[in-house]
Amino acid sequence: MTLQQPYIESAMNAGDEILGPALSLGLGEQVAIIDGAETLTYSGLDQRANRFGNALRARGVMPEARIMFLLEDSADLAAAYIGTLRIGAVAIAYNRMAVERDLLFTINESRASFLLVEADTVATIEALLPKIQHPCSLIVRGQYNGDHLPLQTVLEESSSTPVSISMSPDDMAFWIYTSGTTGKPKAAVHLHHDVIVSDLHLRENLRVQPGEKILCTSKLFFAYPLAHGLFAGLRCGATLILFDGWPTPERTGELVATHRPDLLFSVPTFYRKLLQGGIAEGDAFKTIRCCVSAGEQLPETLFSEWQATTGNPIYEGIGTTETLILFIVNKPDAYKPGASGRVVPWAEVRLTNEQGETIDTPDTPGVAWLRMPSVCDRYWNRQDMTRHAFSGVWYRTGDIFSFDAQGWWYHQGRADHMLKISGQWVSPSEIECCALTVADIAEAAAVEAPNREGSTQIVLFLEPKQPIADHQALVQQVRETLRNQLAHFKCPQDLRIIDEVPRTATGKVQKYKLQQLLEENVSAS
Repeated sequence: MTLQQPYIESAMNAGDEILGPALSLGLGEQVAIIDGAETLTYSGLDQRANRFGNALRARGVMPEARIMFLLEDSADLAAAYIGTLRIGAVAIAYNRMAVERDLLFTINESRASFLLVEADTVATIEALLPKIQHPCSLIVRGQYNGDHLPLQTVLEESSSTPVSISMSPDDMAFWIYTSGTTGKPKAAVHLHHDVIVSDLHLRENLRVQPGEKILCTSKLFFAYPLAHGLFAGLRCGATLILFDGWPTPERTGELVATHRPDLLFSVPTFYRKLLQGGIAEGDAFKTIRCCVSAGEQLPETLFSEWQATTGNPIYEGIGTTETLILFIVNKPDAYKPGASGRVVPWAEVRLTNEQGETIDTPDTPGVAWLRMPSVCDRYWNRQDMTRHAFSGVWYRTGDIFSFDAQGWWYHQGRADHMLKISGQWVSPSEIECCALTVADIAEAAAVEAPNREGSTQIVLFLEPKQPIADHQALVQQVRETLRNQLAHFKCPQDLRIIDEVPRTATGKVQKYKLQQLLEENVSAS
């Protein structure tokens, strides 16, 4: 496969790269963002971004200074983010509902000089101020009468004159914190040139046109919506539908019915909730042109149920915080249920075995290594992890894949989640997808645990769709399904009903929490 590298100017600015394509096409009066409070055109977004950049610059913010956003998804967040990039500072969008421990950790690690917060978050941040280890100022969005800077005042007092400065393509532009499937989050450091390829999947594979509407159910502090919504959507001249609060199936149903998006970006867990609540049965869901899924493997059963309900397929893809964008995708003219997709032309993926040797044989699982222009530069303050994950131009994803003779790739799970039973590698996702074929199972998660003989066994956690009285009957039904479809060494010895499988906000299973649960049970016994 020939890797297509984008042409990169010797000087550039990621903020201009996000809005520049649409503005150069004369789309200034077209709607860029719809949120719950306002509708903002591309020209309006451009001017507000400049006002914010000028406001920060007037307050002494220099290139590579970190600015952290603890804001609702909104036109203000989009403008502040782009304005920060334009003055060469580093934008960091973070979950404003994160626990205080994580908030304090990320503020201190980033040394953010300004925090943009919602008015209802001020008290929480003020309580943390004595523990923040560097000078830090607050800018507050919303109704506020305190001592910190109100965002509205900051913007009104600033000029909308162009603010962009030339940056090296290799300068820091933004950080994205991982979603924490393995515990403590880490920041992926992305550079200015990373945004240049962000729109290729939307533009070349999904054929997104100016004026089409995009709805992402995940929030902008995650890489998936940040890259494919804020970056790619705006580069394509599309209209982003943003909303405050945490996504719920009911709220999403209202947004789809009101705004009629052309593209929906979500995760399998949320697609399943839309189906279970009957919300996907609404007529508006049948008018969506492209439904895209990422974040975890999309079970074939979910694909089939969604298509039967809405008439639309779901185009699965896979990407990571480190890659920014999807690198293996399904698309309207080439998709296969059960497959992660095919490698995009602007990426190169190779598999290696346990000895580090390249795998060229179809249907042979291995660890995926990736090279692509949007891969992050490093992890901030994580030298050991950086050295483990990055080798020259290659990034070790930590994901296990296989590919078939037709070039379709299949995600087998995380390398640190793969199970080795009786000397043979077992993919937990294969077990989980098999369990999900049982109609009463909503979620399934397979982990490895020690048994009484001192070896290891597979434990499968099962979350029923509805509370049930007879756990044993459901366990037996799942056990028989697994025995009929899987090799004997892949069948879990221990099946457990659980109220809810723990997940991150993006829907990824937190298997380390299930391991902790098993360890606690062992200690208690």
